[in-house]
Amino acid sequence: MPLPPYYLRRPEPGLGSAETAEFDELFNEQIAVGAGETIKYACSAPKWHFLAYLGDLKDVLLHGTGDPEISEFEPRQSESSEDFGDQKAVYASSDGIWATFFAVMDRERYRLSLLNACFRMIGPDGSSAPYYYFSINADALAEKPWRSGTIYVLPRDGFERAAGGKSRHTGLETETAHWRSFSEVKPLAKIAVEPADFPFLDQINGHDLDTLVKRVEANPDNFPWLED
Repeated sequence: MPLPPYYLRRPEPGLGSAETAEFDELFNEQIAVGAGETIKYACSAPKWHFLAYLGDLKDVLLHGTGDPEISEFEPRQSESSEDFGDQKAVYASSDGIWATFFAVMDRERYRLSLLNACFRMIGPDGSSAPYYYFSINADALAEKPWRSGTIYVLPRDGFERAAGGKSRHTGLETETAHWRSFSEVKPLAKIAVEPADFPFLDQINGHDLDTLVKRVEANPDNFPWLED
């Protein structure tokens, strides 16, 4: 049984040897040194290709925000319907597209309700592919509440990953891209992003918050609550 069509599969970046070599050089020169500086991105590939490369192939995590001046992340209480995300912690992602979603959502000027997910479906042969779901309250979606943002590259050491589980749709094991640390974290580097760097900008769903709350209360396990 396949996943429902509202789950978005990440397009394959199709990294060639030249692009990978360019990314390796950028990583070694501007991230591995750990100076916390802004990455000077001049590659011809879309920026999300580089962010996917970081999350998939490097021992780092990514945190998207609108604040470009963070020198150290401190644990803060988060609001989530899940125990893992409802803790005083530093949260980050091992997926660059998911981190970009948070970076370009303008939660300062707009009252946003964010409903989202990012996970990998693990095939019988061990292969995996990233899938996403993105939704915000429909009244805000109509206003296109985007902003310029910043993605911070964090060391993965000291973080723990949220537990996966079996997909109720396919029965296959899943692996989440959600991580947390209960300690302070200094970024290795940061990179500026724009709404155009988020490849699913035109595929964000809109939900009615009152309806969503009622559906969650009626059936907490029925994510993303598109029906009762």
